[in-house]
Amino acid sequence: MKLTSRSEYALLALVYLARNNGNGFISVETIALAQNIPPKFLEQILLVLKRAKYVRSAKGQRGGFKLAKPADGIFLADVIRLFDGALAPTESVSYYFYESTPIEKERRLLQVFRNIRDLVAKKLEGTSIADVL
Repeated sequence: MKLTSRSEYALLALVYLARNNGNGFISVETIALAQNIPPKFLEQILLVLKRAKYVRSAKGQRGGFKLAKPADGIFLADVIRLFDGALAPTESVSYYFYESTPIEKERRLLQVFRNIRDLVAKKLEGTSIADVL
């Protein structure tokens, strides 16, 4: 698993929104400046998060974004899967994104990658945005 900029920025934006959860809607510009994220790129990311119901938005002068669910209900694994797909190091050991790969020819090698998948998934599925505040 390798995080893309999209998933890293999504996590940064969610952490910022969680830290400022009682402050109403927060503008894209405020989040972008605070987390050093290109504003146009952040807009795209926030729209994906909105469609996935992690954030909600409001238009207008006091508009912006805020969390749509509690920070302890947003898990790192879910956000990463939303933007990057599988947590597994190879698709042939992925639960959600399985595809056959050449490595399946070697059972013991495949087991090593399953173990890696399990360790990564357990940690990310058990860690919420609230846990990293």
